[in-house]
Amino acid sequence: IKDWGLITTKPQVYVVNLSKRNFIRKASKWLPKIKEWIDAHGGGQILPMSCEFEQTVYDLREDPAAQQAFLDECTQEAADLGLKGKAFECKTVIPRIVRSGRAALCLQSFYTAGPKEVRAWTIQKGTLAPQAAGVIHTDFERGFIKAEVANFDDFKALHQGAASMAKVKENGKYRQEGKTYGMQEGDIVVFMHNVTASKKK
Repeated sequence: IKDWGLITTKPQVYVVNLSKRNFIRKASKWLPKIKEWIDAHGGGQILPMSCEFEQTVYDLREDPAAQQAFLDECTQEAADLGLKGKAFECKTVIPRIVRSGRAALCLQSFYTAGPKEVRAWTIQKGTLAPQAAGVIHTDFERGFIKAEVANFDDFKALHQGAASMAKVKENGKYRQEGKTYGMQEGDIVVFMHNVTASKKK
């Protein structure tokens, strides 16, 4: 049924635009009513944001100090209203919107890395290693042998500043996977393949 693309089966993400003031204080009289309507019409995730706030953050992108000063000013405005703590630290919600969209679409990324570039590749959750290899090139899927895999979180924790998998391997976090391996979010992969044999007809 997923292949039919029915609108009523698709996950819903509602991005609700608030005034800058309401965004800073994380409150609006309309949010409960919007949530009530959404719950009555199939449910979905609600992401409050403020175009006014985001536009200012974007306009200050060339001046990091001024941008941070604006964010601090907004956080202080919330504090002056008695709204303190991590939940009231003002920051852009664009990354959260992107993550929510990817999650709703069941998307994830894996990485390939070499001396000249590191690249992210987008796949559906549940994709097996050969099909992930095919996203890079169809020959990789056709001649798939194995995948050498390490997860980004393990690499980040262990690499100690070196552009190398040596520490990851030393700690047993670098492994070989076969055709039935389900790709995981953040996998760093080297695909081994051989396409010398002719394609079966």
